Amino acid sequence: MSEVIKLHEPKFENSSWNFEIDQVNLYAFWTNAFSKEECQTIINIAKDKGLIKGKTKGESDVRDSKISWLYPVDNMDWVFRRVTDITLNLNERFFKFDLFGLNEGFQFTNYQAPSGKYGKHLDRGMNMPVRKLSISIQLTNPDEYEGGELNIYEEDKPITMDKTQGTLIIFPSYVLHEVMPVTKGERNSLVTWVTGKQFK
Repeated sequence: MSEVIKLHEPKFENSSWNFEIDQVNLYAFWTNAFSKEECQTIINIAKDKGLIKGKTKGESDVRDSKISWLYPVDNMDWVFRRVTDITLNLNERFFKFDLFGLNEGFQFTNYQAPSGKYGKHLDRGMNMPVRKLSISIQLTNPDEYEGGELNIYEEDKPITMDKTQGTLIIFPSYVLHEVMPVTKGERNSLVTWVTGKQFK
C-alpha cells in the first residue's frame, strides 16, 4: 500500500474569537490502496452477487446507479481488514474522530453512461451510531470512462477527487459531495461509512 499523499485543510474566517478553534481536514486520500487486479476482483464479486437499483429518500432523480451490498462473508474480509488499517491511520493523523468501526458493510456502486450519477448530498442520516467518515474507493481505470467525477464541496466550491484506480478517499460524512454524470463507459466504486458516537 502507498503512503497517504494529500490532505486538505479548510479555510477559516471569523469575526470573533471566543474559543480555541479545532479545525478538521476536509478530506484525505491514499493511493494504491488496492491494485488493479484487486479492484477487478471486487468488481467481479459484486457483479456476481447481483446489482439492484440504488435508492434515495426524497427526489428520485438525484441518483441513477446500481448497487450491491457486500459483507465479510462475501469473500470481502481482506477488504474490510485493509480499509480498517488505512482508516485508523488517516483518522489518527487528520480527523481524530471517536470511531466504532465499519458497521454497514460496503456498497458497491455502478454508474453507467449516459446518466449514471449521484447529485449533491450528505451521508449523515438519522442512524445510530452516527456516520462520521465516508470512504470511497475508485475501482475503475479512469481511461475506461468519462465524467463520473467525485466532487467534495468546500462551502460552494467543488473540489474534484483523484480518479486513479485503487485510490481510497476519506472525508467527514457531513461534507456535501456528488458524483457527476458518467457520459461514456461505466464507473465502479466501493463506498462505506465509519460510525461513532454523536459529535460533541
